[in-house]
Amino acid sequence: MPAYRTRAERFDDLVLDAVERIERTWARQLQGTEFAVEDVPPSNPAPWEHGGVPLGRYFPPDAGLPARVVIYRRPVESRATDPLDMADLVRDVVVEQVAHLLGRSPEDVDPRYGDAG
Repeated sequence: MPAYRTRAERFDDLVLDAVERIERTWARQLQGTEFAVEDVPPSNPAPWEHGGVPLGRYFPPDAGLPARVVIYRRPVESRATDPLDMADLVRDVVVEQVAHLLGRSPEDVDPRYGDAG
């Protein structure tokens, strides 16, 4: 019988899968970058965010801290229609944040960006 996995643990696994896929191509550029999952974003939006709840954020290195990409579990879960859609949405959010970090388009980071399935 498989071990029980919480919804948060399954979400973490989706993020790890997306990060591992991107790191196959961009490992050198992402070296030292931290990836994390938080339940919800802080209430104060980033200066470049306009309206709506963010699904993820990129934090540039600052004061000795490494670059960091954070994916927000609850906003992503609320937008997903089913488990397959959740996996696609997580992948796209990770790709968008890595693209922001690299100064590239999401399609440059992952040609599958925006494709369902």
